[in-house]
Parts: sequence; C-alpha cells; structure tokens
Amino acid sequence: MTQSFFRRLALGVMATVSTAITIYAQEPQVPALPIDTAVRIGKLDNGLTYFIRRNKLPEGRAHFYISQKVGSMQEEESQRGLAHFLEHIAFNGTKHFPGKGIINYLETLGANFGSDINAYTGFDETVYTLMNIPVSRQSTVDSCLLILHDWSNSISLEDKEIDDERGVIQEEWRSRDNGNFRAMMKAFTDAFQGNKYGSRMPIGLMDVVRNFKYQELRDYYKKWYRPDLQGLIIVGDVDPVQVEATIKRLFADVPKPVNPAERVYVPVEDHTGVLAVIGTDKEAVGTRISVEFKTDVMPAELKASQVGLMTDYIYSLISSMIRERFLDITKKPNAPFRSASAYFNEFQGVARTKDALTFEAVANDGKYQDALKRLVMEIERLSQFGFNKGEYERAKKDYLVALKKAYTERDKRKNEDYAEEYSQYFLRGGYIPGIEFEYQFITALADQIPLEAVNQAIKEAITQNNIVVSLTGPDKADIKYPTTEALKNEFNSYRALKVEALKEEVSNVPLMAKKPKAGKIVKVDKAGKYGSTVWTLSNGVKVIIKPTDFKEDEIQVSGMRQGGTSTFAKKDELEARAIGAVMNLGGLASFDENQLEKVLSGRLASAAPSISLTSEAISANSTKEDLETMFQLIYLNFTQKRADKQAFEVWKENALNSLKMKEANPMSSVSDSIGKAIYPGDKRQQSFTEAEYKALNYERIMQMYKERFSNANGFQFVFVGNIDEAKLRPLVETYLASLPATKVVSKADFSKLPVMRKGNYVNHYYKKQETPMGLVFDMYSGKLEVNMRNRLAFNILAEVLDQVYMDVIREREGGTYGAQVGSELAYEPKGDASLSVVFQTDPTKAEHLNKIAQEELQKLAKDGLDRTKFDKVILNMEKQYNTNQKENSYWLRHLVNYYYHGRDGVTDYLSTLKSIKPEDSQKLLQQLLEQKNYIEVMLLPEGQK
Repeated sequence: MTQSFFRRLALGVMATVSTAITIYAQEPQVPALPIDTAVRIGKLDNGLTYFIRRNKLPEGRAHFYISQKVGSMQEEESQRGLAHFLEHIAFNGTKHFPGKGIINYLETLGANFGSDINAYTGFDETVYTLMNIPVSRQSTVDSCLLILHDWSNSISLEDKEIDDERGVIQEEWRSRDNGNFRAMMKAFTDAFQGNKYGSRMPIGLMDVVRNFKYQELRDYYKKWYRPDLQGLIIVGDVDPVQVEATIKRLFADVPKPVNPAERVYVPVEDHTGVLAVIGTDKEAVGTRISVEFKTDVMPAELKASQVGLMTDYIYSLISSMIRERFLDITKKPNAPFRSASAYFNEFQGVARTKDALTFEAVANDGKYQDALKRLVMEIERLSQFGFNKGEYERAKKDYLVALKKAYTERDKRKNEDYAEEYSQYFLRGGYIPGIEFEYQFITALADQIPLEAVNQAIKEAITQNNIVVSLTGPDKADIKYPTTEALKNEFNSYRALKVEALKEEVSNVPLMAKKPKAGKIVKVDKAGKYGSTVWTLSNGVKVIIKPTDFKEDEIQVSGMRQGGTSTFAKKDELEARAIGAVMNLGGLASFDENQLEKVLSGRLASAAPSISLTSEAISANSTKEDLETMFQLIYLNFTQKRADKQAFEVWKENALNSLKMKEANPMSSVSDSIGKAIYPGDKRQQSFTEAEYKALNYERIMQMYKERFSNANGFQFVFVGNIDEAKLRPLVETYLASLPATKVVSKADFSKLPVMRKGNYVNHYYKKQETPMGLVFDMYSGKLEVNMRNRLAFNILAEVLDQVYMDVIREREGGTYGAQVGSELAYEPKGDASLSVVFQTDPTKAEHLNKIAQEELQKLAKDGLDRTKFDKVILNMEKQYNTNQKENSYWLRHLVNYYYHGRDGVTDYLSTLKSIKPEDSQKLLQQLLEQKNYIEVMLLPEGQK
C-alpha cells in the first residue's frame, strides 16, 4: 500500500477539522504529533535514552524497564540462541548483585520472580522488567536503577552460571517444541525465502546452546549491549527530577561505544505474485490458513505524525469490521472455518522492515480448501465492494466508546500501561501524545473520514503481488495436502470467483421494547459489610452496594445463589456436564448471538450467566452511561433466554472436530489422566467422548437452564464501582425487583461434590512423541482443619515449595523450565486439602527429578521452612493485599464470599498473616503426609517402556 494515500487523506481531513484541533499547522504538511508533556525524556552523552513519568496508580509502586534494540537478529549463524541465553543469564549475577542477588533483593521487597521480575527476547528487541516494586524508600529506587545499570553493561557471565543455565534453556525449548510449533516453523522459514528472519527464532539452536564457548557470549554482550541501543523506562510513584539525577549519576560510567557495530534492520524483500508455503507435523493440532499482503512500513516521520495516528485508527476499524463478518460466518451450520480474523501487523508478526495485512482462519482437518476458498472470497468481496454503512457506523461507535472510556479513566491509568507504551515507542517509534490529545484528535476526525476513504484503504492493502499463502496442519495418512504450486493455483482460482456485495441485515428493534412493571426496595441497611449498603427488594432479592472511586467509569456486578447442577437428577448428568458451555449460545429475546452483538455496538455493557456444581450466578459490568443496558441484559437472561438449535449444532460440530484434532497431540491426554487419578470413576472430571457429544439433548439443557434461572428467589446481587445510589435505585426497582421470585428453589446437594482418591496411586503411561518429553505430576491429599489461618499457612507452604523447586529442579539440576506448585484447602468439601507439583523435563531425567521433588518435600516436613523464603512469601502476600484494596474485583469477590458463603476474608487478613510462623505451615504438611494419600502420574515417550 502506498503511504501517499494516507498522507493525502490526512491533508484532506485536516482542512475540515482544523478549527477543532487548534494545534494544526496551516501549511500543507502533515503535522507531527506532540509528545505528552507528562513524560520526561532525555538522552545521555553516551547515547542512553530515558523516559520518566510520575504516576500514582498504584500508590507507592513503580515499574523499571530497560529496553534494548537488540535481539536474535543480531546473531550470526554460530550464535543462534545467544540473545535469549543472555537474557536468562542476566538474572544470575551482575557487578553489584552477584549470584542470585537481583532476585533475592527484589523478593525482600515483596516482588515475585515471574510476575514482577521478568524479561523477554524478540527478533529485534530484548526487554527486562521490574514491575510493581514498592518505592516508599529512595534507596529502593536507587537500587532498582542500579540493577538496570548492571544489565546495561555489567552482567557477570560466570562460567558456572552459564553451564548451569544451558539445561534450563534446553528444557524451555523442549516445552515449546510441540507439533504446532514445528509445523509453523516450516512455513515461517519458507515465507522469508532465505531472509535472516526465517532462521532467527529467539529460542535458538540447542546445539549452539549446549556447546558455545563462554567468550562467545561475552563478546556478543560487549558488542550489542550498549547505551546507544538502550532505553530506560521508569513509571510510578517517584520524583522524576530525582530519578533523572540518579540516572545521570549512575549511568555516566557506561562508556559510549567506539566504532560500534552498525545496528542493521534486515530488509525483507518484495516478491512478484503469490508465494505458497506449507508446514505439517505428526503432532500438530488444527489446520490453519493465512493470507498475507506484504506492504512497506510507514516511514518514521509519517508514523510519528497525524498520518500515523489516523492510519492506526482506520486499520483498527477495518480489523473490527472484518472480525464481525467472520463471526457471522462461523455461527452458521457447515461453516467453512472454525474461526477467522484479520489484522495489520509486522509481516509474520516479527519483521521490523515489512508490514502486512493478514487474514487467517482455523479449518477443520482435511478441509483446508473450504476455508481457503471462503477466506479468499471474503478478501475479494472487500477488495471489490468494501464495507457498508452499517458496519462502518458500528465499528466507529465501538471504537469511540472505548476511546471515551480510556479518556475518562485517564487519571486511573496504571504503571504498566505507560511503561509498555513508552517501551514500544522507544523500540518501534510512533507517537505518545497522551490520551487527552488522542481523544480530541480522533473524536474530531471520526466523522470527517468518509466510508469511501476506508474502503479505498482496504482496496489498496489487497494487492496482486507480495502475497504469502500459508497452510499448516497435522501430518496424517487420511489428510492430503497440495504441493506449494497447487496451493498457489488454488488461491489464484478462488480470486477469480464472482462475489457480491454483502447485504446489510440489521434489526432496529430495541433491546427491550417495554420495561417491566417495577417492584420496590422494601428495606435499606446502611451497615453492610465492608462499607456496603444492603437493599432488600419486594421480591426477596437482595442487592449489596459498595461505591468506590478506584475507577472513574466502571461498575462490576455479581449475582449468585446456591443450587447449581447438583440439583439435577442423575438422568440429566450428561446435560449437566454440558450446560455451562451450551446455555449461552442462543442470544436473548429475538436476537441471536450475532444480532445481539450488533445491537449492543457502541455500548460497554455485558451480562453472562454461569452455573457450577453448587451455584448459579450472573456476572455483569458496565460504564455509568450504559448502566441501564446492563440491567436489561440481566433481566433478559432471567426472563427471555433464547434457544438456538442451529447454534447448538454448530457448537457440537466444532466440539467433535476438536476431539478428532487433539488425538495427534500426546499432551492432550494429560488432563484426563490426572482427572482419572484424582477422582476415579467421576465422569464430570473427564472430557466428553464422541458418543456423549452426539447424545446431548439441547432442548433438555435449555429446560434445565430455565429451571435454575427463570426464578430469582434467593439471588443476591453485589454491585461495586463508581455508583450513584440515586441513579441505581430506579434501575434496581425496574429490572431486579420485577424479576419473578415466587417458587421455592432447591438447595445445592453438597453430597455430589467430587471425592478425591485415597491411598497411593501411580500411573506411568506412554505416548509416541516426536520430541521426547516427560511430564511429571505429583499430588498429596487429605483432610485438614479449614479456616483463614490454615488456608493462609497452606498457601505459604505452596509458595515456599515453589521457590525450593525453582532453586533445586530448575537451577541446580537444570531439569525443567519451571515447576508449578498448586495447593487448595477447601471449605467444600469441608477440609479437602491437596498439594501438587507438575513439571516437564527430559524423559530420561523424569524419575530422578521426581525423586528429588519428593525428597525436598519430605525435607520441609522434617526440617521446616527456610525462614528467608518464608519471609519473602509473607512480604509478597502483604504487598498483594495492599494492591487489592483499590481493585473493584477484589471487593466484589469478598462481598460475594461474605454474603453467599458467610465468610470474612478481609477483616483479620493482615493480622492473621503476620501471626503465622514457619512451624504452622510445616505442621500442616506433616498432617497431610501422615494420611498417606499420594498420586503420581507420568507421561513418557513410547520407546521408554
């Protein structure tokens, strides 16, 4: 696509909106966008760039990033994997933080490795992130900046640490090297036609990872980690002036590179016509088709101008409108694809020097032709006829309402939003004018861009050359794939098919034509829990309200009642297993699911019922402006749930196809194997079989839905957010107090809760695998006394065990990329307790590592919890508690917990947490192990029997 189109469009639109956007220049040039004045940007003499912004959400916290314009594309062939390896080893010792000093220090602040302390490596970038760091002390800010300084040019790169990390990275590769990845890589490599991008996946080559010499990594580090390619991003509750002074002082000793290697962004070549690529693998799950139209990247100066912002706006509308079309297609019987989407992005999602308009679809296995044909026909429909007025107006409304919400919430924006925005700006260029400018600019611009201009944009994007058609899927005997030449010819033949313009079919019927007869609020209790107010309605329904100012324009709702699928008879067991997935397929009132989405365009409101074994619920949210729409959706879910047999048949067809597709993946059996191990004989813990899908009775499912939801007796609705009670009252009386609530509703049958296996159970099973991998799952279970104190102590135990396994299984043994520890101490079934670990590894090490996992657990029971690890967990939990105090979702969850379960999880939380000692967690572990309930499940390669 030519950039001149957008330049011309911008200049044309400017003349119309210049009175609204007062900063526009008068000369016939496209003005550059301003830079948000709230961010302090500077560059040191050595070339280091920094971005600093004060932001107090959350209070007393800050994010610290160092973003580097360096990635796997800087590797030579013999270095493949070094960029990613370097990112790993940066956490294993620096000048001022030897060994695990960085992680150990940050964990003493309550930070958590993984969620708060992390990094990633891409093709053209490497980014290190310290997030949600408490910064009440200036010394903490200084220390975090010192960590960034060390990452910049003082990583230790010690021999032993390098050798210890080789195994970890090999296990990361093993965990990713599945059938879908291998099939994708074949197509990905061919799509680049020998270009360097096609052979620089950041994970690298394991032969390089195992064998590179220490000095090679040090040379790579010295060559590429340098200040002219680095940017610091500090956002949070900090003093920008002081942070800037510290940066200048700390980073002054980082030398400016002398005769540095040129940082080249590798060009991606154009090509004539169509390039077809195919990738298959025996373990791939699902058939995927993509069509990419390559285009030049926008020049940096245009990307930073109003052209860049306007282009992104138009591209967003186009993607949204195509998504709507594809959704309509997938909801019909015998749909040619299971899902589809379109978007503008970097070519193949990675190339910094070539963009693309990408269409992609997931097909049923063996049906790629159906998917490709329809995908190409839709592309041609767009190219020839563009979009219609209704589509355009809906897309505009959706975009503008989301933009308005972002503008309204501008003072409530969190650190990570700014940090990510500035990091991407440094790495990719573009614009950061601030939401105030973007809101003003786009709202003034939106109605000045005619539909014809948007249609011209999509037509220019769909070209005759520079096209890449990709097909990936499972390598099965019963699935035939074309040659690349045949695939290319198929694509071209489909482009020649005749298509017609899409006919607009939109109902102007309102969501609710008539309001229900209102009920009344008959009782008000202003002394509700956690500062809430409780209204009792004339139909017996209760409403609990907690106004907050954590968000300017957010209201969250949860309605819940005891009952659930446990109330159904045994004859309905099959339908009870499926009801949660099926009951929402049909839409509401006279609107099917797609029509409902169109009716709701331009409104930020939703409501969705759900059902569990022991309860039914409805979750909803809205802005203040769309509050009544949310209430109407709640009301209709109770009174006019729409059945749609056709939608059910589409769902069942997709489910049956998914069942067939997952057979190729050896990992697909793991969930069922673990479920059978824990809950023997309980079909509710198993996947559906083909026969079970075919036997489902949709009419009975919808009848069961009505049995649970047509009567609101016993429901309690919790509202949390920026609520005006005076405006809420009439809506509650109209839509909730009017709900039918006359019949006595059966209570949940807790005797139907699943029962865990007792005793020892070991199951080692074997599957054929292309990349040999072992999966280990261990679980210890039993009964423990359940209360807040024990639940916290048990959770602490799991977090400490997670650290132990990180130290021993990952770091010392190099045996896994990560071991996940899970724990539960349940109120229902009362006192059910479980402690589990799962990890993937080299199958030849599985038995050895499993033995180590068991030994480390026994050590905790015998010797107790390490005090340092214990204290770190307490700090992290306290930090999370403090963060949660200003989250609407936290208060919603705990108000539901109190009014539904009668449990107070807030009042004594901190005092209870601080009173817990390592011995408390140790005692619970001892009690659990004494009951001698142990489950071990291992998946191993077929040849290892």
